[in-house]
Amino acid sequence: MILGGIGGANTQTGLVFEGDTDLTTFLNSKNGYEVKNGDVFYEGDPVARIFKKHGFYKFLEELGIDWKGLISKKLLPDDSIFVKIANTFFVIECKSQRVAGSVDEKLQTCDFKRKQYQKLLAKANIEVEYIYLLNDWFRKPEYKDVLDYIHSVHCYYFFNYIPLAKLGLPIPKEEDKQDKNKS
Repeated sequence: MILGGIGGANTQTGLVFEGDTDLTTFLNSKNGYEVKNGDVFYEGDPVARIFKKHGFYKFLEELGIDWKGLISKKLLPDDSIFVKIANTFFVIECKSQRVAGSVDEKLQTCDFKRKQYQKLLAKANIEVEYIYLLNDWFRKPEYKDVLDYIHSVHCYYFFNYIPLAKLGLPIPKEEDKQDKNKS
């Protein structure tokens, strides 16, 4: 059980917040998924690629994109995934708090960062989505304005898990059936 988190069906079909969330570990634990060297396969078919920090810049090189000519400073995502079937690059920033701190201001930077990623991927015609994966600390009333802002600039946030469907990834068949039975 996740401290202050949620259980049930959501833990089976979504990326669960576990402090230091890792897409590779999560997807490898799901039926039908296998991650090899950052390449994500579902039932043997390539569906996505995962990047951490500097790995994103190797992807840009493969695409023939020189980041230095487009932005002035590297962005280093906590986790990111290019979902081929959705032609979308998802930046996933995990934010966890247990006491007040500097994360408050960081949440307000999503619009700028999303636009920077859009600049980088525009040449390749790849869409960009920016998502925060938050723990329950951010459910407090004092975060209402910043959470409203995140949505107003077309970024997203989820508490404790991100549904695979939001990432455009297939939902494992067995787990999909289990979720429907729980409804």
